[in-house]
Amino acid sequence: MTEITLRPPRPAGPPGPAVDMAVSLAGVAFPNPVFTASGCAAYGQELDQFFDVSKLGGVVTKSIMLDARAGRPTPRMAETPSGMLNSIGLQGPGIDVFLERDLPWLAERGARTVVSIAGGSVEDYAKLAQKLRGRPGIAMIEVNISCPNVEDRGQVFACDPVASAAVIGAVKRSAAVPVFAKLSPDVTDIAAIAQACVSAGADGLSLINTLLGLVIDTKRMRPALAGVTGGLSGPAIRPVAVRCVWQVHRALPGVPIIGMGGIRSGNDALEFLLAGASAVSVGTAVFGDPKAPVRVLRELKTLLSDRGIEKLADAVGLAHQQDSAVEHAHEPADDGDGYTPAEEADSHDH
Repeated sequence: MTEITLRPPRPAGPPGPAVDMAVSLAGVAFPNPVFTASGCAAYGQELDQFFDVSKLGGVVTKSIMLDARAGRPTPRMAETPSGMLNSIGLQGPGIDVFLERDLPWLAERGARTVVSIAGGSVEDYAKLAQKLRGRPGIAMIEVNISCPNVEDRGQVFACDPVASAAVIGAVKRSAAVPVFAKLSPDVTDIAAIAQACVSAGADGLSLINTLLGLVIDTKRMRPALAGVTGGLSGPAIRPVAVRCVWQVHRALPGVPIIGMGGIRSGNDALEFLLAGASAVSVGTAVFGDPKAPVRVLRELKTLLSDRGIEKLADAVGLAHQQDSAVEHAHEPADDGDGYTPAEEADSHDH
């Protein structure tokens, strides 16, 4: 990492230096580090009504399974302080419809597509990766391992290093593009799971998925969600997500990380970069502000320029440096959070 000296944010006046926002993830070049988050923007068409999705670093699709899936019964979402629970159940059309309808649209639009896949067995994941081979427009595969293993009493793959490694190994053997493993925070040692995935062939890591939670409707005196539990997301989980990124980057400093969890501003994104993420995904902030990803990108670029950082890559993991220039850098007067809509969440189809 290039060692740089931070300086206080610039006072009002001429703009700071131009910032090179380009990022390379496992050898794949992206023009900037801001992606959508899986499960929050379907396959990009809805957001394209508000901004050109090709302007983002990449579009991460909703997690796709082999067959069409209706998902869980309603109600599927419940608001919580500074977040929400979702229990969508990976509703979707299945891989064949995606390949015929949605992927061609993304390729025609010029989007760099990261295809999120999910399955109930190691064989499911391998088949999905095989079906994606040779398809145009796919930059990477993100493997959602926060799914129950039907062959092991419903144990979630992401909670067991052996099961996680089995899935990643199978996908890697079948894939023709880099493979990122998406990790769950619902584990004792996320760095151990990360190491298992990387040892099995993962080219990078996405973290975090949602936290498992439960809300009870005190009027009905029953769980608020039909599926009982759901994935907690939104600003409330951001400190947990940043901690996970920090721990994994410290354990595996050479492995690229896409960070996510409650990001709704450029300042939030910068926090993830400083902790060790090379890129970020913006999720359910789009529910209240459909233009949130491009706004976050704009704010992040300004924040880096104000701090005298000319290359985004120089900010990655910078908080881990122990030099006095970092430890005693002035706090910014304005955190770049121009966000005013109500609570945001980053649901990932837990």
